[in-house]
Order: sequence, then C-alpha cells, then structure tokens
Amino acid sequence: MADLRIELGGIKSPNPFWLASAPPTNTGYQVLRAFEAGWGGAVWKTLGDPIVNVSSRFGGYRVGTQRLMGLNNIELITDRSLEVNLKEMAEVKKRFPDRALVASLMVDPVREVWHEIVKRVEAVGVDGLEINFGCPHGMAERGMGAAVGQHPELVRQQTEWIKEVATTPVIVKLTPNITDIRYTARAAREGGADAISLINTINSLIGVDLDSWLPQPNVDGKGAHGGYCGPAVKPIALNMVAECAHDSQVALPISGIGGISSWRDAVEFMLMGSTNVQVCTAVMHHGFRIVEDMIDGLNNYLDEKGIDSVSEIVGKSVHTMSDWGSLNLNYKVTARINTETCINCNKCYISCEDASHQCIDRVEDKATGKQILQVREDDCVGCNLCSLVCPVDGAIDMIPVDTGKPHMTWGELVQERGTAR
Repeated sequence: MADLRIELGGIKSPNPFWLASAPPTNTGYQVLRAFEAGWGGAVWKTLGDPIVNVSSRFGGYRVGTQRLMGLNNIELITDRSLEVNLKEMAEVKKRFPDRALVASLMVDPVREVWHEIVKRVEAVGVDGLEINFGCPHGMAERGMGAAVGQHPELVRQQTEWIKEVATTPVIVKLTPNITDIRYTARAAREGGADAISLINTINSLIGVDLDSWLPQPNVDGKGAHGGYCGPAVKPIALNMVAECAHDSQVALPISGIGGISSWRDAVEFMLMGSTNVQVCTAVMHHGFRIVEDMIDGLNNYLDEKGIDSVSEIVGKSVHTMSDWGSLNLNYKVTARINTETCINCNKCYISCEDASHQCIDRVEDKATGKQILQVREDDCVGCNLCSLVCPVDGAIDMIPVDTGKPHMTWGELVQERGTAR
C-alpha cells in the first residue's frame, strides 16, 4: 500500500482526510468517534466567546431525487464554553496522539484577545491553529469572520498578531466571498501564516417555500443569508485552490475544502495543489464511516498508478492551469456518436439544435434502415455539450482533430492581424 501520511505546514497526520470545522467536530465525543473510524485529523468547531445559536439552522438544495447537493447553514461558532471545549480537546489528543488536532479560532479583532486565546488553546496540546477569517454570516457585525477575510490588510495584520505568540503552525482559512482570493492568500503569507485553507462557505439563500413564502431555513418567520457548502460548491472551491497554488506570491501549503465527498474529489484537489482535504457536508449526510471508502479508494488509486506516497501527487496538475488568453486557438475536438452504444434518446440532438451549433443530424442507416444520429464534424465546434447531456457513458466521444495549423494564442492572433493590417 502507498504511504498516505502527509504534513501540512508542519502538522502531520496518518492520512490526508480531515474533518472540517463544523457540526461534526462540535464535541470530544464526535471527534473520538471520527478518529476511531479512521479520520487522519479534525479541525474543532470554531472556538471563541460562546454565543447563542438559532433554530432552525440548515437548508438543503435538492436536484431531482438527489438530496443535499448543497447545504446552507446559519449556525454560528460553538455555543459551548471554552473551558469545556479545551478539556475535551486535551482528552482527545491524549487518546489519539498520532492524529492531527487543530483548533479553529474566531474572536474580536483585538491583539490582546487573540494572544490570550492562542495561549490557552495551545496549552492543551493541539497540533495547530486554523484562523476563521471566512464565516459569512452572524459574526461580521462584530468585525469577525468574513469581515476580516474580505480585506487583505486585516488578514495580514491579525495573522501577524497570532504569529507573535503562536508556537504551533497557523492555518488561515479564507472566504470565497471576495473578488480574487489570491489577494487575501498573499496577505496571509505576508502575515506569517504556515498554510491556508479554502474555501469557507459561500453567501447564499437556499430557497423560498412556495406555500408559506418564507425563506429556508427561517427563524420565526424571518430568514438571513447563510453559508453554502456541499457537492455543488466543489467546482468553485477547486478553482480557487488552483488559483492559489498557481500563484507564486502565495506559495503556501493548502488544505482544500469544498464539496469533497469521495476519494476521487480528494485526488482532484491534491492534484491541483492541496496537501490534504477537509470534509464536512458528506459526513453530515452519510456519517463518519465514509472515510473507510476514501482511504481504500485512495490506496487503490495510488497502487494502480505505481505511486509510493500520496505526497507525490500534490500539485501535479497545477502547471496545466493557465489563463484563457494562453490557450491554443487552433486546437480542435469534434463529437463522434457511437451508434452501437447510442440509445437514440435524442437528448444530444435537442441540446445541439436548441442550445449549441446545430451540427447533429437524424439520418437513415443504410444497413439497417433505422434512424441514427450523426455529427457533421466539419460544423462541430467541440463544445462538449452533447457528451455532457448523454445518459450513456461512451456513447459520444470527443475526438482530437489535426487541423494542420500551428499553436496560436489570442495574443499571437491579435499581433498577427495587426501586422497584416
């Protein structure tokens, strides 16, 4: 079996699968059960001044029969006292000294307040700190969470305050509710962060009940924007991880968060620069034991690839990320329908006819006399839509076509046209 051990900014764990700071890490009882199931680490639900949470708290986004494709929450940080949390954290660390135990922190934006909580938390033996600069709801009114994470200067300043007293690695958790996450990631580095984690939840309103006309969830007839997570946010999170990993001015280890539900998701995040991954919604949906399949799947994948250590795949796809202007305009793919596999549902025809480039025809198969679908390859622009709506794997392939033209980017095309004029 491959070696699944990782090290994130100085924090070691036996595998890359951590629980994110969230309801599954609210108590020592939960974290102990998670470690017994096999999780390599856990970020404790955010500590700070105890607050009072509301009821109800969660709203789910459903696609067809698939529940919890997205999850919206208006829950805040821990509503349990710091003393109780610290006592339980010490007990967990004593029971599982080999697992990564990280404390998530969010307090008032005051230097002395940060110093005090950092010292108290580190005294119980945690392996690191995750600084919550991302919570999008509830605490912004007090200058915490996303109110910090949306301003690079505040990220840098408060990270510096924390690093003045911290003796364990500091992970800065970033908010996606910002124009360009690279700026706050750079600020975290300037402040001395040892790593970054991303993404925190996305501002959202999950829906409105069509009978009561109330937002979901609602508290006594009123709603508020909440934090969006779950499988639906994965593409957004993966892009932001890749942007930070590709930016030479960030140059920090990354803990990837956002819609990770399987070992496949984890591998994608690691290929795009994550040293490890954090999971929340999938556990809320299916329980702690999903980590067993994650570990087995990752082990099998690495063995099939002949890779000895999971750390070898970290960042291997980052170099493939570019900006649009650097893409080859003369590269071409075209759709090709496998008539033996096609079930003639016509979804590709309808999508191409109504929403793409009208290059799929219904024609008669001369051998059988039956109607089949056929792509006019000269007119196909290779948009992929037909293959994406097709319900049968392998029924439509996207085939590279040799255009006989040299590599050309948008900038080169503009220069060439300018020269021609």
